[in-house]
Amino acid sequence: MSLDVYLTKVQPTEVYSANITHNLGEMAKAAGIYQHLWHPEDIGMTKAVHLVAPLRSALDWLKGSPAYFEKYNPKNGLGTYQDFVQFVEKYMMACASHPDAEVKASR
Repeated sequence: MSLDVYLTKVQPTEVYSANITHNLGEMAKAAGIYQHLWHPEDIGMTKAVHLVAPLRSALDWLKGSPAYFEKYNPKNGLGTYQDFVQFVEKYMMACASHPDAEVKASR
């Protein structure tokens, strides 16, 4: 017989990261997900699973109403409707794939 002892430590591991210009903040507000993206901690969005439904709903609206959202394209050309749709879609899929991940946003 023997004795086995172990010390383990859980290290945070980044499972997804992305970046989008602040110029698309008005589009995010129009889609109802500005707080979800820029300030998730203010509305209790601490885990990725919390973001899946609101991002999916906003994505459906974004894709279904391109003309409405394209008017929020920044005048300086830095950021577009297409950029935002891709960002939201990829982020939503990452949240669905990693539901227990902690949500953090750096502004």
